[in-house]
Amino acid sequence: MKSNTQGSKLLQGAFILSAAAIFSKLIGTLQKIPLQNLGGDAAFGIYNTVYPLYTILVTVAMLGLPAAISRFVAEASAAQDEVEGRRVLRLSAGITAISGLFLGVLVYTGAPVIAVWVGNSHITSALRSSAWGLAVVPLMGALRGYFQGLHNMMPTAVSQVAEQSVRVAVMIALLLYLTAAGADAAGVAAGALLGPVGGGMAGLLVMLLYWRSHRRRGLEGLVINDLASAKGESASAAAGRERSVNARQLLSYGLPVMLGALAVPLIGLVDVFTVPRLLTAGGGSETGAMTQFGIYNRGLPLVQMVTMLATSLSVVFIPALAEAKYQRNEALIRTRITLSLRWFWLLGLAASVGLAVLAEPVNVALYGDAAGSGAMTWLAFTAAGGSVSIISAALLQGLGAVRAPALHLLAAAALKAALNLLLVPQQGITGAAIAGVAAHLFAAALNVLLLYRQGYLRLRAADALLKPAALLAGLGLAAAAVSLGAGRAADAAGFGGGRTAALAQSLLGVLAGCAVFALGAALLRLLSESELRQLPGFGPRLADKLKKLRLFP
Repeated sequence: MKSNTQGSKLLQGAFILSAAAIFSKLIGTLQKIPLQNLGGDAAFGIYNTVYPLYTILVTVAMLGLPAAISRFVAEASAAQDEVEGRRVLRLSAGITAISGLFLGVLVYTGAPVIAVWVGNSHITSALRSSAWGLAVVPLMGALRGYFQGLHNMMPTAVSQVAEQSVRVAVMIALLLYLTAAGADAAGVAAGALLGPVGGGMAGLLVMLLYWRSHRRRGLEGLVINDLASAKGESASAAAGRERSVNARQLLSYGLPVMLGALAVPLIGLVDVFTVPRLLTAGGGSETGAMTQFGIYNRGLPLVQMVTMLATSLSVVFIPALAEAKYQRNEALIRTRITLSLRWFWLLGLAASVGLAVLAEPVNVALYGDAAGSGAMTWLAFTAAGGSVSIISAALLQGLGAVRAPALHLLAAAALKAALNLLLVPQQGITGAAIAGVAAHLFAAALNVLLLYRQGYLRLRAADALLKPAALLAGLGLAAAAVSLGAGRAADAAGFGGGRTAALAQSLLGVLAGCAVFALGAALLRLLSESELRQLPGFGPRLADKLKKLRLFP
């Protein structure tokens, strides 16, 4: 009975955390659009240069300790040793706080040097703004790890939503103030980078409030446990304290987690250290390079919405595959891997084709002009490679291959750097977009090839290439035709060329593409009811809904 209750609690916690993560990521992704609208492309470029550096520094400052805290607190909780769990939190919080403060001071004082490495002096003020966040976010991460170790996901979920909401509110308020005051692009971007600082403080405050409430509720029980231990009535807890976790154990568990997490944003980091410098080397000014880099990043929020879906759903596949492997059910493993890869490949391609076809009206609708639409068209196809890369990495992790996806991302980042050096001097930001498509597809191909070599993947050409090609051709033609027709109708009505008309073109094109995709997938029999029911988590529920709509034969 206890195990069933615990399992139910874990599933409920996973749902809460996933829902909060999706909502938070959606806010964090969409906030880039008002940033460009209010601050302009140059400020947008500076922000997108500094923010990836900030996220990597936060990852380094936390040293992977939230995951370590979660593990060791869970062990202490299982042994009913609350004192040890709190001691692990205090030790870890001290380490992360010192690490964050050290890196924060280092970034603030070394901002001019980092700007030289990037090749653009305009990012100095923004770097110094971001440094303040390093003083608060790592400590917030430590507290989140503690509550996750207790299988209580609500504090983390609430703090994530509070963090992102306050972050966006602070950023927009400062953008409005600074643009009204006539600040330059560097100043506007520096103000925008104070948003993560405000968000981090809000998230930390939420975690501290949860900690105070938790501490008050547990104080009486803690005193009783201490008295029992002193009388010898709690030998297991006393024995656990003799084997107390030390800093070396925490770091030995956390550092590999940190290194694995650093592999994910490496492709984006390559752009930060190469694209602005290469654009400047071509004879452009530093301000012009930041403007071009901002235009280059216009398509990223839309691509990230697709990969965000893949990231959120990937957590379902890791435990599902681990369970199937433990049961030695090879048929189930192959079915789940084949179906998940086939459908994330298809959905990623559909999103890529749709965004590529509608790049210009989407660009005008969201950002006010068509600058960089060619680069956005190419950048759209990173959604396909990125989705497959993310889901295939989760599949490999579920099978126990933890290091391989990180190594594959490192190889993809190396390819991205080489292609940037080759293509950006010739084609500018379009070359960087082409390099991104190649890098993400390369990482995905390496993961898929490893799954194939392990004997877990069987794909037929008709399912992987021929049928998707026919479906995507129909999707692209429908989206383009409807969008073009809407544009001509707007011109005839006398309000064409503006953002409203572009928004109508984009929305109608998306609706047409989605309708053709749904109809074509049903007609081509790309997924049967029995196959859908074998997908973990959401598969059976989705099959029930589609069956009610009579989309299965």
